[in-house]
Amino acid sequence: MTLLVLAAGMGSRYGGLKQIDPMTEDGEFIIDFSVYDAIRAGFDRVVFIIKEENYEDFRSTIGKRIESKIKVEYAFQALDKLVAPEKIPAERVKPWGTNHAVLCAREVIGNDGFAVINSDDFYGRDAYEKAAEFIRSAEGREGNHFCMIGYRLGNTLTDNGSVARGVCQMKDGMLTEIVERTKIFKTEGGAYFENADGTKETLGNDTLVSMNFWGFTPGLFDGAMDEFNKFIDDPEREPLKSECYLPNVVGALNKRGYCDVKVIETSARWYGVTYHEDKPEVVKKIGALIEAGEYPKGLWK
Repeated sequence: MTLLVLAAGMGSRYGGLKQIDPMTEDGEFIIDFSVYDAIRAGFDRVVFIIKEENYEDFRSTIGKRIESKIKVEYAFQALDKLVAPEKIPAERVKPWGTNHAVLCAREVIGNDGFAVINSDDFYGRDAYEKAAEFIRSAEGREGNHFCMIGYRLGNTLTDNGSVARGVCQMKDGMLTEIVERTKIFKTEGGAYFENADGTKETLGNDTLVSMNFWGFTPGLFDGAMDEFNKFIDDPEREPLKSECYLPNVVGALNKRGYCDVKVIETSARWYGVTYHEDKPEVVKKIGALIEAGEYPKGLWK
């Protein structure tokens, strides 16, 4: 069972390569805690999807110190991977998004059941245990059965700017719709998001959202590739900045009956570093978990 870590983002809002920014006095990164929790939950391989030019940094820091604990492999997201040259705008620099990142790891993942997470999000032990349990149960069943680990919106906001979240609707524990909102801002009583036309809509703190923690079987790949090709061929998409988001793809596959998606709410707390100003609070909260005995001091010692 594989943990796929999405770490190819440019980190422009944060102001640096935040995936390898230490969060403890022992030098651990958020990724270290993710891998540690995944190992405890029964994952036996981690695949990092990164930019090829960042390989040496990742290999010499994160990869090197966990290679004795879990099998480590790498996949590379590149603008020209899985996209015909004539369909790539000459001035495009931005990657094609999280769905494309997952597709770039297809050959490495192979026939393994897998979970997908962001590299810069702290999800908590309970989330990994629930995802692992679901993946084990789904691998032997007929059809495409996926899961999403759900968090309450109010527990995922920052005081320092906007965030992107997949806003969910469900029925009887199953996902019915998910829409990626890219500009959600915290307010005193909840949050609001901005539409493309500048209009605003409010959201309550209890709104269930995706933090891009998914459980999949390999059946995802064919459907995800279909949706990515539709995205690339869409004449109305913004050519230089538009992205194909994994939550939107899963929502589209679910709507067309390609799969079903169980929403699993976790009791774990989410912590994230979207902006550089978020770091002190995350450091404080992780430190409190270490003091409480949830994690050892020095994960890999």
